[in-house]
Amino acid sequence: MSKFGELLDEKKPLLLVFFSELDEISTSLHPVLKDVAAALGDKGKVIKINTEKNIKLSEALRVKVIPTLMIYKYGEMVWRQSGDQDANTLISLMKDQLN
Repeated sequence: MSKFGELLDEKKPLLLVFFSELDEISTSLHPVLKDVAAALGDKGKVIKINTEKNIKLSEALRVKVIPTLMIYKYGEMVWRQSGDQDANTLISLMKDQLN
């Protein structure tokens, strides 16, 4: 989890997406996340985290519903939501953190 801590310390906003390859909603989010990453360019990061491969991290962050999305800025969680999200909403939320 030390690498996770390093990610959180970045000055750029970070969108974390906890997903499962076995979940249809999670897999349908992949193209949406590509759109979000493209819209942000180098001003923010989008990172997908497979819950099956990162069980300890998922448990530590109390991820109970897949997908769960979180936005971090300067190491602090500023937004969290579970379930399906659209690209425009996520882009807007991430752009709100750019300052």
